[in-house]
Amino acid sequence: MAGRALLFIDGNNWYHSLRDLGLHNVAGLDYAALSRKLVGPSEWLGTRYYIGQVRQVGNTQLYADQRRFLASLPATDRRISCHLGRIEPRTVRDQTAAELLQYLSHLPARLAPDVFHDLLALARRHQHATVMVEKAVDVMLAVDMVVMAERDEFDTAYLLSADGDFTHAVGAVRSAGKSIYVASPSSAAQLASVATAFIRLQRGWFDDCYQPRPRS
Repeated sequence: MAGRALLFIDGNNWYHSLRDLGLHNVAGLDYAALSRKLVGPSEWLGTRYYIGQVRQVGNTQLYADQRRFLASLPATDRRISCHLGRIEPRTVRDQTAAELLQYLSHLPARLAPDVFHDLLALARRHQHATVMVEKAVDVMLAVDMVVMAERDEFDTAYLLSADGDFTHAVGAVRSAGKSIYVASPSSAAQLASVATAFIRLQRGWFDDCYQPRPRS
């Protein structure tokens, strides 16, 4: 469909879908080429990439890699923009450690005392784990997509995600009289049920969407 097209990328979901597909050079994708290929004859207005910002603590390499990647996106084409949420630590109960404690408390046979105490200490030490959780990203993407649809800032949206949490936002975009296509290498049954169409991206689809290799 011709018209004005805008892409919304759920960065975390999109990245993991690409890795599950077997694409190892994910950072080498050319998002301008990818965007043009998806929108076809439509006018490509822009691509909005949403991701939680890695904090400058702990894994400094991950922080540097993300900064480099995000800087490369608008450098490829000024129509590509980055929109950052937060990544925050959360303490969660480790189910494996809990099961080990339960097993040790009902152990049918005796273990050597030092082995038993080592296992007990290990399970207690890992009862709780710290995980990093992305915050505000999905809400930001959903609100932007719906508000921009209502403001008539595009005719067609492309949502690059398989996250069913966007189902209501996709429905709201369609209620605003816009077309919205969901594209992902992963299955997205919930989104597909409300979108204009679902585009399942296969591995070979990306072959002509990579940045050219620098000449040696």
